[in-house]
Amino acid sequence: MSLLSRLNPFKREAAPVAVRSFDAAAGGRRGAGFGRHFGSHGTETLAAAVPTRARARHAYANNGYIRNAVDAVVAEAVGAGIEANSTYPDKDVAALIDKAFSDSDLDAEGRTDFRGMTAAAVLAEYVDGEALFVAEHRGNTVWRQYPAEALDESDTRELGDGGYVVAGVEFSANGTRRAYHFRPQRPTDLFPTAQESIRVPAEDVIHIFRQLGPGQVRGISLLAPILLTVNELDQALDAMLVGLKISSMFAGFITDTTNMGGAGEAFPEADGGDISLEPGVVRVLPGGTDIKFAAPEQAKESIAFAKLTLGQIAAGLGVPQHLVDGDLSQANYSSLRAGLLPFRAKVEQYVYHTLVPQFLNPVFRRFVTDEYVAGRLDVADLTAAQKAEWLPPRPMQVDPQKDMEAARAALEIGLTSRRQAVAQLGWNVAELDREIADDRAREAELGLTFSAKETTDAP
Repeated sequence: MSLLSRLNPFKREAAPVAVRSFDAAAGGRRGAGFGRHFGSHGTETLAAAVPTRARARHAYANNGYIRNAVDAVVAEAVGAGIEANSTYPDKDVAALIDKAFSDSDLDAEGRTDFRGMTAAAVLAEYVDGEALFVAEHRGNTVWRQYPAEALDESDTRELGDGGYVVAGVEFSANGTRRAYHFRPQRPTDLFPTAQESIRVPAEDVIHIFRQLGPGQVRGISLLAPILLTVNELDQALDAMLVGLKISSMFAGFITDTTNMGGAGEAFPEADGGDISLEPGVVRVLPGGTDIKFAAPEQAKESIAFAKLTLGQIAAGLGVPQHLVDGDLSQANYSSLRAGLLPFRAKVEQYVYHTLVPQFLNPVFRRFVTDEYVAGRLDVADLTAAQKAEWLPPRPMQVDPQKDMEAARAALEIGLTSRRQAVAQLGWNVAELDREIADDRAREAELGLTFSAKETTDAP
């Protein structure tokens, strides 16, 4: 142990637990993990983050099951985009804020809009364990996404004012995040540089990750629970494919039970006594020989085991199994709904507990503040203007007609409001009402009728 590591308490505490607690970051057989301890979330996640992230990226890039499952989570969480609905008391001003935010260009690279940025944030947070966006000032604030390794994970030290830096995140003496230290190299550089990291104030950084426990500074890939299982399944599937190849060849093996070389004498035309099989040919083996054919029976059982393993992977990812393997052969309306409902509940929990407070709200507040400072937004209460309600898109339904009937019944007996019912569809009720009013006015002007209801005059 070097003198520097002896003097640095953070590195000295993180080293003993190394990579033993997260199986996805550990070496050796997973069975040896029984009886292991799990220490502080802060040190454990820091020790395991780098190798786990590398393996998670490889799994997402190369394993079709993992990509299918992760993309399903991103699609369910973001869909076509999560819409902002300003809660400002003046509805006309709120509508102006919503339109300005929807029309704004917030991506620093200009390759997508806020909806695409949200999808990229969810994908990075799921695979890498965390997503990072840094503000750039161009009259208004735009955001540039950085990979997790851009935040200097090697920068851990004490500061003279009682503050400290842990894995690139700077804290004040009271534990508040006040800055982030980024590596100076470009994301396309193959090797890190030895230059001093760049300090960026915390208000200019969005750091998204799901916290496993108190004291956690950096995120850990959500693929961590299943990475070893995925790796072993890949090896098992490769072995099964090889076995099927061999069995398809219908290979036969001649055994000389007397060790007298009878097979070679009986078939001198074969080089070295090898006997080939041809269609319609009946071979007579000499005395003292026997033939056996390769028929790997374990391949039949392996298919059932692979299906079970895919179920284990789906459980670790928190998604229904058909979103991993795409197999709907045994599915029906009830089973699909039973599997999708808890999955959607988990996604909704993630959206409102992590994505909204850590990403959507900060971007919206920054945008409204920029508009106010630039004089493009005239409001009496800036704090009220900085608040928004977020409307995720309505998820695809297994049976839309049944869901609409259930929503109508809830409205009729007073168990929900029309505003809530419309919000569950992923729409803004004010915008929907304006569109309906415009449609009816246009229909009346043109003499069109699209209503299915028949009206009768009162007696």
